[in-house]
Amino acid sequence: VLLAAAVCTKAGKAIVSRQFVEMTRTRIEGLLAAFPKLMNTGKQHTFVETESVRYVYQPMEKLYMVLITTKNSNILEDLETLRLFSRVIPEYCRALEENEISEHCFDLIFAFDEIVALGYRENVNLAQIRTFTEMESHEEKVFRAVRETQEREAKAEMRRKAKELQQARRDAERQGKKAPGFGGFGSSAVSGGTTAAMITETIIETEKPKVAPAPARPSGPSKALKLGAKGKEVDNFVDKLKSEGENIMTSVGKRSTEAAKVLAPPVNMESVHMKIEEKISLTCGRDGGLQNMELHGMIMLHISDEKFARIRLHVENEDKRGVQLQTHPNVDKKLFTAESQIGLKNPEKSFPINSDVGVLKWRLQTTEESFIPLTINCWPSESGNSCDVNIEYELQEENLELNDVIITIPLPSGVGAPVIGEIDGEYRHDSRRNLLEWCLPVIDAKNKSGSLEFSIAGQPNDFFPVHVSFVSKKNYCNIQVTKVTQVDGNSPVRFSTETTFLVDKYEIL
Repeated sequence: VLLAAAVCTKAGKAIVSRQFVEMTRTRIEGLLAAFPKLMNTGKQHTFVETESVRYVYQPMEKLYMVLITTKNSNILEDLETLRLFSRVIPEYCRALEENEISEHCFDLIFAFDEIVALGYRENVNLAQIRTFTEMESHEEKVFRAVRETQEREAKAEMRRKAKELQQARRDAERQGKKAPGFGGFGSSAVSGGTTAAMITETIIETEKPKVAPAPARPSGPSKALKLGAKGKEVDNFVDKLKSEGENIMTSVGKRSTEAAKVLAPPVNMESVHMKIEEKISLTCGRDGGLQNMELHGMIMLHISDEKFARIRLHVENEDKRGVQLQTHPNVDKKLFTAESQIGLKNPEKSFPINSDVGVLKWRLQTTEESFIPLTINCWPSESGNSCDVNIEYELQEENLELNDVIITIPLPSGVGAPVIGEIDGEYRHDSRRNLLEWCLPVIDAKNKSGSLEFSIAGQPNDFFPVHVSFVSKKNYCNIQVTKVTQVDGNSPVRFSTETTFLVDKYEIL
């Protein structure tokens, strides 16, 4: 059984100690104070035994990482646990010094609790510990997404009411009548109308400059596969991001205009228009290995002419990766399974007019490394007081064309700007947020690999996690609409397609 895990000085002073069984403070301080006196410097063992306990330790510069166990504990398991404890500490502390350990003591204790429970080792690795201590909640994300949707709906209702009030005021003025009163704490009809006019004009004026050239970014689980979502919600979402200031920089920021050029809708939008959108969420290990990759896709149908409301979409699915497809409940599933056609269950009914309707969605979840669209290999190596970092990318899916790729590498704080060696593409150094952004306008089959070399003071752990963002006009899964026909007569219908492939999360831990 593991009794306690502690970080102490070479004199035996406890900086952080976590006890996994009932122990008094005096007892643990006494055990740690006795520990340096028991060590025999002539031997190369990493454990010391007394009559009652065993100390398993690892030196860390001026400190010791010490595990106190019972004498009948398995020494091999204890050494493996000790190695994991030693790897956790640099995750939270930039320097192995007493002040730094004290500053992050609670983070370390939470991490220690993930490794050991009630004296026994948990089956966890470093990436899982990091995930558990971040305490991200799916329910919280869903709640926030629902709340944002409700706020958007409330704002839309407010604007609609404001426009109604303004229209009523204009109608009254046109007819030469007094403007109708709209409440206002006992004010007269005229003053109430004036107040309402001021309010409505203010609201409408603030809404006018809503021209958002940025692409639609993911806003949470509830929105990703929402059926019948309005196009205005994208504008509202981007405006909301802009109002928050900092957040828009990480996801859209300086690339909004470039991304807008890449993802601009077709100029000649037909009466039948389809948006095919895919979003990828991917997490890789720094030593290779895909921890998780999840991709969500959707076909949104927009019909602007009533005479094309009764149609069928012919879908071509050339995917060989095992994508799971799901049709809208009102779509004839048997027709889709048998003939790969999307049509309503009741052929006499029409698709909604002037609204985006999700008709087909798909999902791919995998840990197969060969499915990674863009592999990133970041290789930091210590060289004296500095670190030489080599980072390279390789496009595995050669049929893709990725635009406006930004690979973001975190940097240590307070050490100045990195010294760039060789680079394919361009770079930006954000000193305020301690980030190095490697910018590549396009990655495709002709430009499928590239590298960046730089050096800066720091340790290998300082340069993770690496984040990647890009946009593309080609989707990852080979699912396309090849033809649109009318239900009556089976005659072909002209249509336009807009395809986007976006990043929800893409990180190398």
